[in-house]
This record gives sequence, C-alpha cells and structure tokens, in this order.
Amino acid sequence: MRALLQTLHCSTSTAMAEEVCSDLSVPVPWGHIRGRVWGPDHGRPVLCLHGWADNCGAFNTLIPLLPKECRYVTLDLSGHGLSSHRPPGDFYSYPAYVADVRRVADALQLRKFSIISHSMGGEIAALFSAVYPEMVDALVLLDSFAFLPTDSKELSKVVRMGMDEILQFENKTEDKKRVYTYEKAVERLSAANPTLTEQSGHILLERGLVQVEGGFAFSRDLRIHFKNIWRISTEQSLEMLSRVQASVLLVLAEKGIKRTKFFKPTQMNFISTLLRVLQDQNHTVVTVPGDHHVHLNEPEVVAPIVSDFLRNKVLSQSNNGLHKL
Repeated sequence: MRALLQTLHCSTSTAMAEEVCSDLSVPVPWGHIRGRVWGPDHGRPVLCLHGWADNCGAFNTLIPLLPKECRYVTLDLSGHGLSSHRPPGDFYSYPAYVADVRRVADALQLRKFSIISHSMGGEIAALFSAVYPEMVDALVLLDSFAFLPTDSKELSKVVRMGMDEILQFENKTEDKKRVYTYEKAVERLSAANPTLTEQSGHILLERGLVQVEGGFAFSRDLRIHFKNIWRISTEQSLEMLSRVQASVLLVLAEKGIKRTKFFKPTQMNFISTLLRVLQDQNHTVVTVPGDHHVHLNEPEVVAPIVSDFLRNKVLSQSNNGLHKL
C-alpha cells in the first residue's frame, strides 16, 4: 500500500491563521482512509483518532498549539468524514477500526508512534495499544474511559440488538440520505451535539457534508449509528489495560463524558477502578474545565497539558523509530 499526500493550507481558529498540511489518502480493500498530515516530514509521528460521528477536523484547532517537532496524522475513521464506507454487510466495530489504524501505520511505515484520541477514538486507541503494545509509546485519551465494559449479564442482549439493527437496515428497500440546506445541516449537527460551539460545528461540517442534488447530505455512513457489537466485561477491560505499555494521559472534562453519558452502577464502579489503576501505575489523570469537545472548542485549555506530556514522555526520549511520512 502507498499513502498519497497532497499539500494544502489548513485554516485554523488560532493565532496562527493558516498552517500547511497535507491531504492523506491510504488505499484499503474497500476504498480509502482519508485524513490530513501536519508538521515536519521527520517529526515524531502522532496519530489522532476522533470521536463517534466526528472527523479529523476535530483536531484542527488543537494541533497548531502542540509541539512543532511532531508529525500529526489525523484520520477520518472508516464511515466518517471523507473516508470510504465499509462494504455492504460489514459491521463497524472497535476491532475493525484497530485493523484500519494498523493499515495506515503500515502504509506510512510507522514502527512506533504516539496516539491522541477523543471519546470513541480513545476506545480504539486503547485497544490498539493493548493489541500492538510495542508500537505505541504514548497514549492521550481526551474525555474517554478507554475500555468501558458492559455488564456480563447484558452482553448477549446488547450484541443481539446491534445485529438486529444492521440486519433490519439491510432489509430496507431504500437507503436514501436526507438532503439539507447548509443552515439546516448546521442546526441538525448542533441539536445532536449541544456541546459544540458554532465555530466547531462549521469545522466538522467541512468534512462532514457532501454536496448532492438539491443541497447537502451528511457524509458519514448511517450504519455507524447502530450499536457496536464488540463488547467486553470488566475483567476483560482490566486485562486489556494491563497490556498497554505506553505512557497514558487521561484528560477528563468537568462537564464531559461522565455527565453527558448514562452510566450504570457497574460502569461507574469500573471508572473508579480504572482511575485508581492508572494513578497506581504512575499514569497521568487530569480534569479540566469544559465539556466533551473541549479540545476543539477551547484547545488552549487542553494544549499545554498534552504538550507537556508529549515533551516529557516522547520528545525527551531517544529518536529511535522515527520515519518520514
């Protein structure tokens, strides 16, 4: 596989009004995984994985505030942004996303790299770090609890729900996406993501909309809305966490995932255990003011913490494993 890069200028909302970046396209068996690359050719590689229903634009405001010595590869996960949708009959699951990350790493000839991730991207990043621990030197989780488990008694029920959703979808005779004016698309995004500022919404819609006859349609695959059928128990979650060799930074937002998501008592117990385990293993856990999209809405709140972590855990180390993208 060969990754294609095309240089362009990326607009940001920071004091640096414009930064040079490159469009990225990595061939996969069903199409392409697309994204953007920022930073010097020989910079320390950092993959950036966005949250559910977002796209790589979620890092547009943060990256210009991070260390210039790094090479940031921001991806549109499959079915999101401008990346190809999975073939008919396929499921969107965390293991499938992990395989995609490995495909990108192989295409870019990356043996070792760091990951900055948000929300669902954090679960993908954590799983990748457990499955391929030798490849990840530092893991940043932005408002994500990584291996969030499902109650063992609920596992079969949740898996069945996810399977039923996709099978019912496949039996539909029509698969027409709704068409919106740009203004209505903004309203729809804002209603679904009340934590987004107006500016953040416009940033995500740069890759989140495609022009069609009569207006705009959301670019994401409708199938990403179905329940993820890959589920693990609390015991499996902690075992996965023990496999991660990378230094970990967990940045929680005060008004973020813990408040916006409905957690069952068993999950709340796991979260407490997770935080204790991370701290016992000398990983870093920080809480910042803001909401679930604080890294996009107010990057200046998150950037100093992430920058210090990268400098201390990555940039201060040896330069072994660097690759040109």
